[in-house]
Amino acid sequence: MSDENTMTPGIRRLDLWSAGALAIAALVLVPIVAVFWLAAFPSENIWPHLIATVLPRYLGNTLVLMTGVGLLTAVVGTGTAWLVAMHDFPGRAWLSWALLMPLAIPAYVGAYALVDFLDYAGPVQTALRATFGWTGAGDYVFPSIRSLPSAVLVIGLSLYPYVYLLARAAFSEQSGAGYEVARALGAGPWRRFLRVGLPLARPAVAAGVAVTMMETVNDFGVVDFFGVQTLTTGIFSTWLSGGNAGGAAQIACVILVLIAGLVLVERQSRASRRFWQAARSQRPVARTALRGARGWTATLACAVPVILGFVFPAGVMAWHSVVSAEGWLAPGLIRALVNTLVVAGAAAVVTVGLALFMTYGVRMTGRTLPRRLLPVTTVGYAAPGAVLGLGVLIPLAALDNQVADAVVALTGHDPGLILTGSSAALVFAYVVRFFAIGQGAADAALGRIPPSLPMAARSLGRTPGGVLRAVHLPLMRGSVAMALLLVFVDAMKELPATLLLRPFNFNTLATRVHDQASLERLAQAAPAALVITGVGLIAVLLLARADASR
Repeated sequence: MSDENTMTPGIRRLDLWSAGALAIAALVLVPIVAVFWLAAFPSENIWPHLIATVLPRYLGNTLVLMTGVGLLTAVVGTGTAWLVAMHDFPGRAWLSWALLMPLAIPAYVGAYALVDFLDYAGPVQTALRATFGWTGAGDYVFPSIRSLPSAVLVIGLSLYPYVYLLARAAFSEQSGAGYEVARALGAGPWRRFLRVGLPLARPAVAAGVAVTMMETVNDFGVVDFFGVQTLTTGIFSTWLSGGNAGGAAQIACVILVLIAGLVLVERQSRASRRFWQAARSQRPVARTALRGARGWTATLACAVPVILGFVFPAGVMAWHSVVSAEGWLAPGLIRALVNTLVVAGAAAVVTVGLALFMTYGVRMTGRTLPRRLLPVTTVGYAAPGAVLGLGVLIPLAALDNQVADAVVALTGHDPGLILTGSSAALVFAYVVRFFAIGQGAADAALGRIPPSLPMAARSLGRTPGGVLRAVHLPLMRGSVAMALLLVFVDAMKELPATLLLRPFNFNTLATRVHDQASLERLAQAAPAALVITGVGLIAVLLLARADASR
């Protein structure tokens, strides 16, 4: 009897952790399932009409945009990573972390800055007309700024740090012996890069490019501002303008299939290739000093992406915020800042908390189903915000209406829309979208803790929850704090899901920038854009510091 009593609490705790992990996984997967359900059972099936009219254009533009951004980020990210990891040149020390700075600038801010600078009323064309005496646009030829190539350029310059960060780590971890052998066989710098460095770093480069291509599909601010019709803009137009949620869900399914195919191709391309490092301690790569013109060329090659991806858009926004300083005191900015702090802060806390609970619960239970569901919960990060917005709003709206009807039947009082009428739906979408960040940070941090420590605590009578509080959390403080910051920054920059799910008359910093820039009032958008950039820059600097300490 005594043995049964001592076993029962443990079993209950085990079931609690397992049930909690399953519940969290289900919560994260509900929006994706909802999208497929809406697509399979639409109230009005317009799929044949989509195929015959707009879908080929949406898909074609999306594929061209993804391909262009993938190539640009691969070239810029891999090239700069190779220079920083393998060579010494003037300014290398600060450029090694400055190359991460474009991550702090949302791509749509770069788009607004580019148009403001190069469009007809911008300083470049104005100066050209004044210099050559031209009186109108018909007197000269200037490339169209609001175009697909411009979208590729802006998005690529914003996303290349994903490739740079992974490629730099891959190059830095390679052994110097292979390069010494290649040099002894007469291979020059270019052949050493192509025959030794790039093949070994290819998995990291491919992973980074895959991330940039998925983020490209997620983009709405740039393509909407440039008038490029993609699958993401198609969701907005089909749902909001056409009033057809089923058709929007069908377009969303095309996006999900496209991303799944991208991930599958990337993994299959690596399946036939295997690379191993030598088991013995290896010599690090000795960086080659670049002197004179070659050194300054390397400096310029690394500085240009930083200037175009960060300094230029941040400078344009700073100029507008100084010239029109009254924008800092606009009531709309203060409200948007408060709203952003509330929803992004709540999303960060909930996301990291649920991710930690689930990851720890899976480790505690050791059961097959929760363990297999754990990697599936990261699918939200691959799903664009517009897809998640659709998958979140429709089920929550149905639930809201049922709850409201039940409350009216019981009390006679109509509570209104509790979930979709507040920022709760927005927080939920952020949690699903960025759950992978919290889950990855929690899993990595838990994996670094020696098993002997929690085992010792359990032997002293601590419960699993007590072990988590007393042992794991103090040792995971840095990882948890970084995960909170990253989720907060990503939620703060998220635009498509926020536009779809925000309550009436509710603005965040991202939607305020979008709304004001869409009205060609960049001076009013600049302060909010600078706040987003400043907070993002803090995250980037902390990320660079953490990466340098490894």
